[in-house]
Amino acid sequence: MYQQMIFVNLPVADLDASKKFFTELGYSINPQFSDENAASVVISETIVAMLLTKPFYSTFTDKEIADATKTSEVAICLSAESREKVDELVEKAVAAGGTASDKVQDMDFMYGRGFDDLDGHSWEIVWMDPAAIEG
Repeated sequence: MYQQMIFVNLPVADLDASKKFFTELGYSINPQFSDENAASVVISETIVAMLLTKPFYSTFTDKEIADATKTSEVAICLSAESREKVDELVEKAVAAGGTASDKVQDMDFMYGRGFDDLDGHSWEIVWMDPAAIEG
């Protein structure tokens, strides 16, 4: 069966710093789709974050590039396999230079936290109890 993929394209100010940030979170860079203008960050088999230098990103749009440190342009939400994995990823992000969100969602069936990456893009990490999903 065909698995649809998502490629999230994000403008970044410092490509090398952003690559280092995401590899410190445990993700890998696919060199086949990376060069001096872009880095392909493999999050899973079906999720890829394409980090693009701002000049390169601007070749794909006529719109002004949002300053994600001042404006919310998107919230990227990733699932986690446990509450502990949520905390682990957010703590790795903070240790790598990101900023943790003050918002914590803590319900019996769901737990989530978030962080902003080096360029201010918002990432939410969420665990949901499989039993609650089924029922």
